[in-house]
Amino acid sequence: MMAKFVRFDSGRGAAYGVLEGDKVFPVSGSIFGNWEKSDYGYHVEEVKLLAPCEPTKVVCVGTNYREVIEKKGEAAPEEPVIFLKPSTSVIGPEEAIVIPPEVKELNFEVELVVVIKDRARCVSPEEARDYILGYTCGNDVTAKDFMEKGKPWTRAKGYDTFMPVGPCIATGIDGDNLAIRMYHNGKLVQDSNTSDMIFGVAKIVSFVSHIMTLNPGDLISTGTPPGKGVLNPGDIVEAEIEGIGRLKNYVK
Repeated sequence: MMAKFVRFDSGRGAAYGVLEGDKVFPVSGSIFGNWEKSDYGYHVEEVKLLAPCEPTKVVCVGTNYREVIEKKGEAAPEEPVIFLKPSTSVIGPEEAIVIPPEVKELNFEVELVVVIKDRARCVSPEEARDYILGYTCGNDVTAKDFMEKGKPWTRAKGYDTFMPVGPCIATGIDGDNLAIRMYHNGKLVQDSNTSDMIFGVAKIVSFVSHIMTLNPGDLISTGTPPGKGVLNPGDIVEAEIEGIGRLKNYVK
């Protein structure tokens, strides 16, 4: 079944809901299991959309688009290159990406993000899709200053606010064939399709699950296509993925 799950605050604290058109309907139960939609809904403008889930961890994949490899003139990796972002890096739609005072160059990276549905440990690629709830938009914000001297990228990638996600979790779509774009101050700066990924969604989920247990709500960010730019205070970045929507964040 196709649905767009959101996490929102109507003034009564965080709750889960389902987005239908311009309305958010609260749900009872769990979006990771059995849930039921309420009869009443809020207009989107009446609520604050939050990060669509609360992950225990964010697993990220580096160098996963063929066009990126071709432009660099490098060989494709034999297996996914992964790193972690802490849960404290996660923010939601319309929230601010904060530039740390010691960072001189901050970059954006639009990415398709997988949302895990069930506890996954050592699952096969054939089983992997059974453990996926859906997909959301992500922005793997990166402090380029520390990509070299800060290896293995923990400092460059792990600051608070460096993992915007949202606006919803879209179910029932094919993560391996979605248009993916980034807009920087209204200008299109990244434009690709997830079909260009070296490692598809099922392969990535399986690979990661053989290294660490994935919990419901955990996120796997699947890599970014070509295109980059420097973020400055006052900028607006919008990550857009077909079938999901557009994630807007501000920079300060």
